[in-house]
Amino acid sequence: MANILVVDDELGIRDLLSEILFDEGHQVELAENAAQARDIRQRMRPDLVLLDIWMPDTDGVSLLKEWASSGLLTMPVIMMSGHATIDTAVDAVKIGAQAFLEKPITLQKLLKAVEQGLAREQVRQIATTVNLQPTALYVPPPAASAEENLGPQERQLFDLDCPLREARDAFERAYFEYHLTHEGGSMTKVAEKTGLERTHLYRKLKQLGIDLSRSKRIA
Repeated sequence: MANILVVDDELGIRDLLSEILFDEGHQVELAENAAQARDIRQRMRPDLVLLDIWMPDTDGVSLLKEWASSGLLTMPVIMMSGHATIDTAVDAVKIGAQAFLEKPITLQKLLKAVEQGLAREQVRQIATTVNLQPTALYVPPPAASAEENLGPQERQLFDLDCPLREARDAFERAYFEYHLTHEGGSMTKVAEKTGLERTHLYRKLKQLGIDLSRSKRIA
C-alpha cells in the first residue's frame, strides 16, 4: 500500500513497527539514526515517516527542521517519543509534523495515525492534480450535482477521520465531479484528462455513485 520509513535508534521498536506495518501490507524502510534517514530520504521519497525524537546523533526535531528548510519535507511525518514534553510535540507540529505518538505506542494508535497521515497525503496529491489548495478541497453533498456545487458555500469539507477506503472514495468522487464540471460534462474530454479509457471511466463513475443523468453529459 505505502512505503513507510521508520527512524528509531532502538532495534526492538524498529522490529515491532516494521512487523506491524508489513502485516498491514506496507513496505518498510528502517533507519537507526538521522544519518541513515538522510541517506534514505535522498534516494527516495517515502509516503510517510515515523520519526523518533530522541536519537544519539541528531534528534528527530532537528532532522525535521533540516528537511523542512531544505525542501525535503514533502511527506507526512509522525513523531514518536517516550520522554518528550508537550512543548516539544507542539514545536514539531509547528515545523511540519502531522502527529505525535507517545511511547509505548499501542497498535490501535499506530494504525490510526498512519491511516490518517496517508489520507492527508492523498488529499494533498489530489489537490495538486486539480490545482487546488488542500484546505480548499470539498466533497459535494450526495443529493446535489456538480453544477449545483460550484460555490464554496454549497460544499462540504473532507472528513479526514473516516476510514481510508471511505476517504479515498470521497477524494475520487470530488476529483471526477471537478473534471466533469470543468469539461462541460464531456466524457471524452474527462477520459483524456484523467488518463482513463471511457469504459473504465463509466465503470468508475458508477462505482462512486456519480449520477450522470442529473445533468446533460456530452458523449
